[in-house]
Amino acid sequence: MTTTNPFAQISQAGFDAAARLTRISLDSAERTLAIQLEYAKGYVTQATLTARAVSQAQDVEQLLKLRSRIAENAVENMVGYSRSLYEVASDAQSELSKLAEERLATYQNAVIEAVDQASKSAPGTGDVAVAAVKQGMAAATAVFDNMNRAARQVASYADAGVKTTKAPKRK
Repeated sequence: MTTTNPFAQISQAGFDAAARLTRISLDSAERTLAIQLEYAKGYVTQATLTARAVSQAQDVEQLLKLRSRIAENAVENMVGYSRSLYEVASDAQSELSKLAEERLATYQNAVIEAVDQASKSAPGTGDVAVAAVKQGMAAATAVFDNMNRAARQVASYADAGVKTTKAPKRK
């Protein structure tokens, strides 16, 4: 009969989680930089078009209309930029939540396995210790699940708010 070392499993899972955390962080950073670059290019293009339009304005009334249109474009761009960044942050938060859930489950399983193995070699009181550890793990899981559920609800409300936010309509 071969027994596995639960602490080695915890250690290996920790390394795997660190690698996954690094991937999530790098993917989020890459997406954020791509968004920033895209909006920077758009800003340069818009600035060029604006300068051209201002230079071609023939009176104050045209300049005032142009100024209003420029302001509306700026607000629309900022709303789009904010939504894009929010999406990256939301996706990263979702991935990090999944990682935390998986890490907790792995840790709990390894601890329960270690306690089970220890109780087999401990006379008499092993069953009581195993039951106490399992009960503690169940309580920790319940707390984690409640916190995670609350965080998801808050994220859902925030997501709904971001999706309903609209840029001003052009007249």
